[in-house]
Amino acid sequence: MPFRLGGPELIIILVIVLLIFGVGRVGKIGGELGKGIREFRKSLQGEEPKPPESQDASKKPPEGGPAA
Repeated sequence: MPFRLGGPELIIILVIVLLIFGVGRVGKIGGELGKGIREFRKSLQGEEPKPPESQDASKKPPEGGPAA
């Protein structure tokens, strides 16, 4: 007997997940899941992910010229 989920079953599961995690956390989980799927698809297509451009102060050259 195959395992099938209909509309009412999916709604019940969604309500339980919302009760456990809350609305805000479910949104974050969905966003992270979307990023993961996007990265996975890019890796299958052979595209290399671009490193994030950070504004880290340690990578900036020192101001005021070279140190003596």
